[in-house]
Amino acid sequence: MSFRGYLDNITAIGPRTVGSPENEVLAVNYLLEQIRGIERESTDAHKISVDIQRPTGSFSIDFLGGFTSYYANITNVVVKLEPRNGAEHAVLSNCHFDSVPNTPGASDDAVSCAVMLEILNTLSKSSESLQHAVIFLFNGAEENILQASHGFITQHEWAKSVRAFINLEAAGVGGKELVFQTGPENPWLVQAYVVAAKHPFASVVAQEIFQSGIIPADTDFRIYRDFGNVPGIDLAFIENGYIYHTEYDTSDRILTDSIQRAGDNILAVLKYLATSEKLAKSFEYRHGNVVFFDILGLFVLAYPARVGTIMNYITATVAFFYLSKKVLQPKPRAVHNLKKLLTAFSLTLTSWVCTLVAVLMVAMFVSIIGRALSWYTHFYVSVSLYGTAAAAKLILVHMLAKKFFYKNVNEQYLGDVFFDASLMIWSIALAVMTQMGLCSAFICTLWVAFPLLTKLMIHKEFSQKGATIKFIVMYMLGMFVPYLYMLYLSWTVFEMFTPVMGRSGSEIPPDMVLAGFIVIFTMILSSYFINFIYLVKSTKTTLVTLTTVFVVTLILVCSGIFFPYSSDAANPKPKRVFLQHTSRRFHDLDGNVIKSDSGIWINGFDYNGISHITPHVPEINDTIRTPCEEQAPFCGLPWILPVHFMFRKNWYLPAPEILPRSPIQFKLLSKKPMPWNSVRLSFEVSGPSHMSLYVRPRAGSALSRWSLGDGMPVPSVGGDYFVFYSHGLHAAPWHFWVELTVPEKHSDGIVSLAIAAHYFFGEDQKSPQLYALLERFPNWTFSSG
Repeated sequence: MSFRGYLDNITAIGPRTVGSPENEVLAVNYLLEQIRGIERESTDAHKISVDIQRPTGSFSIDFLGGFTSYYANITNVVVKLEPRNGAEHAVLSNCHFDSVPNTPGASDDAVSCAVMLEILNTLSKSSESLQHAVIFLFNGAEENILQASHGFITQHEWAKSVRAFINLEAAGVGGKELVFQTGPENPWLVQAYVVAAKHPFASVVAQEIFQSGIIPADTDFRIYRDFGNVPGIDLAFIENGYIYHTEYDTSDRILTDSIQRAGDNILAVLKYLATSEKLAKSFEYRHGNVVFFDILGLFVLAYPARVGTIMNYITATVAFFYLSKKVLQPKPRAVHNLKKLLTAFSLTLTSWVCTLVAVLMVAMFVSIIGRALSWYTHFYVSVSLYGTAAAAKLILVHMLAKKFFYKNVNEQYLGDVFFDASLMIWSIALAVMTQMGLCSAFICTLWVAFPLLTKLMIHKEFSQKGATIKFIVMYMLGMFVPYLYMLYLSWTVFEMFTPVMGRSGSEIPPDMVLAGFIVIFTMILSSYFINFIYLVKSTKTTLVTLTTVFVVTLILVCSGIFFPYSSDAANPKPKRVFLQHTSRRFHDLDGNVIKSDSGIWINGFDYNGISHITPHVPEINDTIRTPCEEQAPFCGLPWILPVHFMFRKNWYLPAPEILPRSPIQFKLLSKKPMPWNSVRLSFEVSGPSHMSLYVRPRAGSALSRWSLGDGMPVPSVGGDYFVFYSHGLHAAPWHFWVELTVPEKHSDGIVSLAIAAHYFFGEDQKSPQLYALLERFPNWTFSSG
């Protein structure tokens, strides 16, 4: 139970924001104390080295629309466990002990650090010597968008020995930890997980979804991959993402079973890698991607993507051969058969399009009337509303086709031709996805191979009077594997995506997204059952039942009976709101203040904005919607990250001016002419641990170079430039320069710059007015200020 003690003690420190004494002193001292205790009890087979790294650096990243990051004097606690005689190569295990403000950060990511301490303890007490070193990086600035991992992999001398890594993360609280990224390439790493992990849970589907960018999140995996050129495994807890990054992320909510399971897996994989011959020559094994997926958590299937490509094309070819043989025999009816197959194919696609459009219209209606996220606390509502609508629409389209288009056609023949149409759709999808290089194409292989085998094994044709019981049983058994896997996969997808909809911004209607997912899964799961619509005598009862459930659910949703959020102590699902008490000053070219104001700037993290809060705090309503200062970068608002394109709806409540005890200092040090009509502006900034810099070249000017990142400025969405700055304790003033090419005449200036100071902890964190306002928010909100 020592890992439980580690977890409780780390979270007891409280929120651990970069730059705070809690993060830079208390958490670091606790980790060092535990590591030294482990070192004292280690066996003679190992040598333990400890280093405190406080790097300063800068890099650009295309995450969240693109921005540049600068960090100064942040903290890493690095431990190396190696054989007594040393080791040339190492495997890295990474967690982060910092947290976002106002949360104890138990799952994200104290639990991973607790697991790593226990693994270090276990390995150090073993009398069995390792072949390679294991480096444990207790990373002190991950929540500042991956800064500490960049400091380690680009600057620490031990980083040169790292040949592979395991990154421990969280997108939820407890449950099973999902392997959702591997590589790049290096199939041997996936095989290491397959062989060693005792409780596997992995999916290449999750990898391709995550790397597509549709989930607004990233991990240190990206830094090690992009800046260190090191392959690795990225895993994260995904259960109960509703309380991720909130005050409810406490240690008591993480079950001991979850910690034990994660510890078993990570310890086993680390030991395997630390004794593997392949680790030393990992670059020799970079040859292609891997298809990997677990089967109900029992074991993992993994094979090289090139093998998967061959399997996929063979499967698709066999299916097309089967279909062409059916169409061409007997030869006199070949054209007729082809027409019937293409008609069924078109009808199936038409039914899918009609279903998608109809259900999305329902989702749009629900969003417009202000009932979005009615399913957020009650997931069954989404199934009752959108699932029944999708199923009913599919049945309706085919029922009408059967009644009017196929009025006197043999039912057995229709059942057969619609089975073939579904097979044809899946075969085309398989060929297309394989051609696109998607490893997730293995799903299509399941939906082609098993139905085709089932059809070939069932020699008895459809009965004239409808499908017999024997046929149905054999058919269901043949479809068992793809259907079981698809249900398992859909659970994983909804487990990950549903909570994300509560923090995905004000611009994306979450009901449209979830409804789209439900329609897709409905189409997939119904694809080989469409033929039964044509085999059974009537589908009226089913259609009426589905329609009734849909109508009743829609009425209840419209009435507002399903409140989106929950303050249930055992299972909270809060609404996220972020508030900043802000003072703004706008200056002209001579430095004169031309405008100033103060207010509490409010952002709701989901599509509902503040509509549910207005009854509790009446002054927060749409009359105080934030206007955009068009002439200023980022609308003249103090964005902490460049997520303005995700949160266009925000509110600004007038409030008294605030006077921080540690005010920001922003100075122009010099303005120097450069060759080629360029000007270099040098600045000095001092202030709190978190600041944001915004740059907008004026008309005719262009930002050509700067002293940040790799020297080449990276614009954010919208064209302005954003720099995220943070520092640990005792950082020197920040010096930087920007270089602009300018027109000969620039009477109205060459560039607009702004800087915002963010007070995330300490005496300046909250003003009396902010405290008073936060206390008025209902208990089903997580209002962070």
